[in-house]
Amino acid sequence: MIHLFNELRKHGKLAAKRHPMYDKNKFGKYMMYIMTIFWAGYLIFFGTTFAYALDTDNMEAYHLLNGALIFIMAIDFLLRFPFQKTPTQEVKPYLLLPVKRNRIIDFLLIRSGLNGFNLFWLFLFVPFAIISITRYYGVTGVITYCLGIWLLMVFNNYWYLFCRTLISERIWWVALPLTVYGALAAAIFIPDKSLVTNFFMNVGEGYIEGNIWIFFITLVAIALFWLINRMLMSSLIYNELNKVEDTKINASEYKFFERYGEIGEYMRLELKMLLRNKTCKHSLRMAIIIVIAFSCILAFTELYDGKSMKNFIIVYNFAIFGIMFLLNIMGYEGNYMDGLMSRKESIYTILRAKYTLYSVAIIIPFVLTIPAIVMGKIPFLTAISWAFFTIGVIYFALFQLAVYNNKSTPLNAKITGRQNSGTGLQNIISMATFGIPLFVYFTLQLWLGETGTSWILFIVGLTFVLTSRWWIKNVYNRFMKRRYKNMEDFRSSRER
Repeated sequence: MIHLFNELRKHGKLAAKRHPMYDKNKFGKYMMYIMTIFWAGYLIFFGTTFAYALDTDNMEAYHLLNGALIFIMAIDFLLRFPFQKTPTQEVKPYLLLPVKRNRIIDFLLIRSGLNGFNLFWLFLFVPFAIISITRYYGVTGVITYCLGIWLLMVFNNYWYLFCRTLISERIWWVALPLTVYGALAAAIFIPDKSLVTNFFMNVGEGYIEGNIWIFFITLVAIALFWLINRMLMSSLIYNELNKVEDTKINASEYKFFERYGEIGEYMRLELKMLLRNKTCKHSLRMAIIIVIAFSCILAFTELYDGKSMKNFIIVYNFAIFGIMFLLNIMGYEGNYMDGLMSRKESIYTILRAKYTLYSVAIIIPFVLTIPAIVMGKIPFLTAISWAFFTIGVIYFALFQLAVYNNKSTPLNAKITGRQNSGTGLQNIISMATFGIPLFVYFTLQLWLGETGTSWILFIVGLTFVLTSRWWIKNVYNRFMKRRYKNMEDFRSSRER
């Protein structure tokens, strides 16, 4: 088993180095290292501060922090979504070898439990424990406490994998974590004395005292979710690889696109791709759910009434469809790029079709923003200016990736499809999509005010929209200069 573990770990490293996107991912990795060091320093600062700030005459600091462990676990659960993927994508290459599928899944789950992400919160708890626990329980108390916190994060890791796997299969499973955390929140805030807070205070104190039973129960909970994940992943992998569910087909032909000629045909192709393939449908549902959630929070609560947060949410709502699909532009087409290249200027036509379709799709977040406009949270001019700025400037930036993206993205493999982080250029454009427009907005607002700034964004965005045919042609010409290299990389990165 240990030999298999080491071999598969080596294979994982070699697969990453041999991937066609390896060189482009280096920038993203360096940025992640820098951000990790930055946030580790923040956690050390907070851990030290909490040790002194929470120390009162009535209660020790570690009692108060232990009572808040459920909140830290909830934050950890949310942080895993953008940074941690389900590990099942590496099962597929080994299915033809004389190795049991369950053993591969066991290895992946073990590796996930030993992931360094589960140790990250120790930057908060180690300095906190050294200051607040040493004087009562010595070094032994610090060690057992930190060991217990690590086990809690391992448990949280398997709970996250369980939820993430179910959500990847059916988006409606998002109701499971919402229900669990909603019930916990109700149990904490509604009664005068919260049993949940007392429970975690006792668990934390049990870790400090080295209580064998507390550690045993934690290990049993980890083992239980480990087995549940093992059975769930094994079942879903079998269904996906054997195409068990590929029985329902949307028969609509979207004939209303015929009036738009060849561009209409490619718009129909894009819409069919979004609505018929697992990966695309999942991304589309997630984008719509996020836009609806943020729009409702903005319109009906005072949570994001600050000017900076309101503008961030507007930009996010308008740009999310582009981020979901245009950030990886041509990646889905990489699965059938040879067929597209067989027709003259088909790439140019499909780029124009994509731009038209996603520009029209901006109507969805705009309509969902209307309640906030009616309630006076957002000026109408601000909403319309951000809409045009998005389909003009932001889409212009995202379409540049069509020249450089050269990795095929699986259309249906949600469970076993290889999930890689974005390239350096994708990371830069993704961050710039939100950062630069907001920076420009607040800079101009100091000089011109909100109305003047909105008019500037509107005019700039409209200019890019009206000149879209020319800059899309430029993107197409640059793509054609790299077509042979890109086609080779698309073929090598397709799912076999």
